[in-house]
Amino acid sequence: MNVQQIITDIVILSSGVFIALIAIYYVLKHDIQRFFNLKTIEINKETKAHILPLRLQAHERLIIFVDRINPANLLVRLHQQGIGIGTLQAGILNEVRSEYQHNITQQLYVDSRTWNVVRKLKDDTIAMINNAVQGIPADANGIELSKAILQHMASIDENPYDLTIELIKQDIQQLF
Repeated sequence: MNVQQIITDIVILSSGVFIALIAIYYVLKHDIQRFFNLKTIEINKETKAHILPLRLQAHERLIIFVDRINPANLLVRLHQQGIGIGTLQAGILNEVRSEYQHNITQQLYVDSRTWNVVRKLKDDTIAMINNAVQGIPADANGIELSKAILQHMASIDENPYDLTIELIKQDIQQLF
């Protein structure tokens, strides 16, 4: 055999192998893509299965947070006989800020709109407490502050704390 014949045989054989590989690829292309899509779906399902409990727990913690910063609950928890207005105000503000800082990471697992409402509720609660103090004489006791806050809450048509809890519940329903 001469060199030219060997080179021709190699080229023909290589071309045949190349054409066979291309044909096999096109025959199996759909199956290969489906395999990788299934792997992606499995990974997504595993991720969702792992994150769902964390998201539910975050919503639960935010409901607890909203309930704990509700002035009606704050005043019952923090009021002491003979407490001064300044001491009660400082205790309430400290409690609201502390609760917020304790739950700030929950924003990772809730809708940004829901988180913004929760944050605004916290800010509005702080503003309401500070505004209530301004309308009361400095020598008044904590009972006067409590009355002013509760009267303000009674004058609001819709309780913002209940509305925020309803929004959190709606956010939970979107998970299912």
